[in-house]
Amino acid sequence: MRYSDVKLSPMRDHRFKLIAPLRFRGVIVPRGYRTDGASVPRIFWWLFPPNRTDYLPCAIIHDYLCDLGRFKEADEMFRACLEELRVDRFSRAVMYLAVRAYHMIRYGQ
Repeated sequence: MRYSDVKLSPMRDHRFKLIAPLRFRGVIVPRGYRTDGASVPRIFWWLFPPNRTDYLPCAIIHDYLCDLGRFKEADEMFRACLEELRVDRFSRAVMYLAVRAYHMIRYGQ
């Protein structure tokens, strides 16, 4: 997977629409899927901007699986994608722990 695999069209309110399917390890995010990138609280945008190219494909895959209610799988795919894209170890750990903790607290999963 590479960032160049992501084909997006900008929309309003910092949102994007996929103009081509995005594939990763058997998951296919369909054309037309809408995303806001990584759901990072605004106070942390200086460290983790929501649409940073380093991890945008991972965020899209994660959001798609979450929309399907597959939270644990979404978190594990997120981590695998971050590793494959060679996101630095610190960022990977912080982002993975954040999404995992959120899903465990919010949904008990």
